Order: sequence, then C-alpha cells, then structure tokens
Amino acid sequence: MTKNFYQDNRRRLYGQMKENSLLVLFSGTEVRKTNDEFYPFYTNRSFLYLTGLDGKELVLLARKDGQGQVTEKVFLLPPDFLAERWTGRRIKSDEAAELSGVEQIGFVADFEAELHRLAASGSYEHLYLDLYRAAPSDRDAPSHRLLRRAASDYPFLKIENANALIRRLRTIKQPCEIKAMRQAERITCEGITAMMKASKPGMFEYQYKAVFDYILGQYGPQGPAFPSIISAGKNNFCIHYNSYTGQALDGDMVLNDVGAWHNYLMTDVSRGWPCNGRYTDRQRLLYECALNTSNHMFRTIKPGMPMSEVDGEIRRYNAALLKDAGVLDDVKNIGTYMWHGGAHHVGFDVHDVVETPEVIAPGMVFCVDVGIYHEEWGIGFRLEDNCLVTETGCENLSAIIPRTIEDIEDTMRQGFVAFS
Repeated sequence: MTKNFYQDNRRRLYGQMKENSLLVLFSGTEVRKTNDEFYPFYTNRSFLYLTGLDGKELVLLARKDGQGQVTEKVFLLPPDFLAERWTGRRIKSDEAAELSGVEQIGFVADFEAELHRLAASGSYEHLYLDLYRAAPSDRDAPSHRLLRRAASDYPFLKIENANALIRRLRTIKQPCEIKAMRQAERITCEGITAMMKASKPGMFEYQYKAVFDYILGQYGPQGPAFPSIISAGKNNFCIHYNSYTGQALDGDMVLNDVGAWHNYLMTDVSRGWPCNGRYTDRQRLLYECALNTSNHMFRTIKPGMPMSEVDGEIRRYNAALLKDAGVLDDVKNIGTYMWHGGAHHVGFDVHDVVETPEVIAPGMVFCVDVGIYHEEWGIGFRLEDNCLVTETGCENLSAIIPRTIEDIEDTMRQGFVAFS
C-alpha cells in the first residue's frame, strides 16, 4: 500500500462528513496480559485503513470547516530513548508523514489540549468517533472513553458514528487491496499444501500448525491472519477449535480454517482432507457435495444478486445434493449437517467490518463457505474460498489451493520435505 491509498481513503471519508465537524480516530492501546507483559498490540483496522500507521496510542484528528476544507493532523508517541530500548523503536514524524500523507504531525501529549481548543471554539457542530463494538460486553476503546467525556465537556457537539462511514468505504476493495490479497492467497496456498504433504496418521494438531506457521514465517514476522483453526477427528465438530492437542488417527479427516496476510489484507480459506491421504467412500460423498455446491456458487454469484441469497443458495443447493445422495431425509432438515453461515466479507479484517450490502457489487470480496458436519459418521469439514466479485461474475481467489479430491490426494502423495 502507498500513501496515495490512505490519502484517497481519507478523502472519501471526509467527503461523507458534514461541514463544521471534527473527526477523532485512535489506533488503540495495549491490553495487559500478566503483571509484566501485555498482549501483542493490534492496531485498530479502520485507523490503519485510513493512515497506514501501525502502532499503539496514535491519534488522527481532522476538522472540516463550513466551506468543506479539511485540515488533518496525526499525533504520535514522542521519541523516548529508554522506552524504545525496552519495547522497540517508535515511528518518527517524517516517517509517519511519508507513510500516511498527513503533513501535520504532533505528539499525543498535546492531543487533548488541541481537541479542547477546537471543540470550545464554537466553530464546530459535530464530532465523529468510531463507536464500533462487536458485542455489548466488549471493553471500552479510547473512542468510547472520549464519547463519555464529550457528553459532559462538549454537550453542544452532536456525536456522529464515523464507523458507519468507514464501513461503507471498506465494502468495495481497491485494486491495490485485491493485488495484496492475491499474494496472501499464494502464501496461504504454500502453508496449506505443506500441511497436506506432511499429513500422516498419528500426527498431532500442533504439528500441523507448526508446519503452517513455519511456511508463513518465510514471508515475514506477522504470522497468520487470525488464530488458525486446525483440528482432526471429533475435534472437527467444534467450529472454532484452537486447542491443537488432538491427534489425527488413521481414517480421520483433518479440518483447517487458516489464512495469511500481505500488506494488511487477509485471506480465510478452509480445506478438509483425510490424514492418510485417501478419502473413504463416505468422506468422498460428503466432500463432493461440498465441492459441487461451492462450484455452483462460483458460477452463480454476480453483481445484482442479493447478498442474503449467498447463504440461502448455499444451503438450498447443498441440501438438494445431500438428499439426492441419501444422506438427508428432507431438505428442511439441512441444519442437521450445516451449522453455520456461508459468507462473510474479507479484507483488513478476516471478518471484515463493512456495510452489509443488500446486493452484490463489483469489488466486494467475501467467503463462499460450505461446511458439512456428520457426527454419526465422524466426518466434519468445510470448504471455504474467497470470492472476488467482478463486473460480469466472480473469481475464486483461492482456486490455486488444492480443492478437488484428485488434486488433494495427488498433493498428499508428493510427500513433505523436512525443514533443513
């Protein structure tokens, strides 16, 4: 990503804001893990999408006047020799300006005074904050804390939810985002095929994870796009399993739901294979139903299709196949074997924070996810690919990753080259 990308994102955001308004966005703060340790910091993705600045306790302050002119400023942590000796080098003013394209740079110690000066000036009527919460029980972010202060200190400012505007922008991917996702798909492909080649009865889930992590480690320090879901046997019936303690026994299916990221753009791909490299008749039957359903969706998805119909059509088509195969007694009972939805958007977040569209449009990227969980047979897996909507249809971005029975079995026969 270049600064032009981040500048254009901000320009489009400012264009949606009302005149005489202030915007404050935060990169976020660390969360303490133990007495002397914090969890690895993860920059707020909307802040990153708009600035390209990846670091804790940063602030973007922008103001839009009555003529539509915008002035913007980023506040950084100041240089601190002792702090940087312990926790690493902080981004410097010239670097922040070059990365983000924001010309005015200050330090976070001055942010509150500058905000107060602007808010109390009488020139502004609105205050935009990113007030997103994934769940009501989530801890307060800096924006929520500022919301409470603003209610008492600046009651004359009308609060506006910047998150709604940012979601709208993030729904359609730009060409540079799609380019980054293609590279992330290639990295994901290497990680998944390495697991397939290494697979054998008796292998532990943490060993599959070690193979995937090793491959991703050859492309940078960031690691997986999200905590990898890698399971075997009965553990496949826990949809977001992440203990990695189970063992793949001969005849078990291995389920993985994994992804890489490149330039902050993520992938989310699932494959299921028999640990011994040979599908049984029942595994083959269920996998073919999932594969045919997925292929049907990639032939069907196109601009103008209702977004809700992606999930709906996946369930309807798969239900018909399972009934024809004698697995399902009635298509109305598809919930017996399909336990979750089949589509979510992907981008700067693996479950991307976007404006849920009514209809599909070019530039959207979302998952086509077909999960089948047959507890009586002991077979559970999902086939998940990333769908890019084009002007005339769609493209499977993760088609390079083995997904047919023949390709998976052939890949597994090739064997794994041990680490040198």
